[in-house]
Amino acid sequence: MASHNLLGHRGEAIARKFLEESGYEILDENWCFGKAEVDLIAYRDKRIIFVEVKTRTSTGFGLPEDFVNDTKQILLQKAAEEYLYIMDFKGEIRFDIISVLFDKHGEHKLKHIEDAFW
Repeated sequence: MASHNLLGHRGEAIARKFLEESGYEILDENWCFGKAEVDLIAYRDKRIIFVEVKTRTSTGFGLPEDFVNDTKQILLQKAAEEYLYIMDFKGEIRFDIISVLFDKHGEHKLKHIEDAFW
């Protein structure tokens, strides 16, 4: 597996652990619909949360969350609509971003951005 894929999986594992420790129930991981993949789908407070995880080792090209552009947001929204349809869920939803930034020593900083976009 390519090193960037390993980094991404590592970031997703960190994000999952963070969410679980924060009281979220993980419903699904790496859920795909068409060209979209939702990294984590969680549930908390009667709400489904679609989470995009972005992991980087530097901010040379911007912060990790800067990479969730308009195109990515539209793909995530379409995937969410399909997921909600399949699950017959009629409640509230939210789109979050979790950014994981590693430093040169392998330590990381996590930022959870709730209600990041719609």
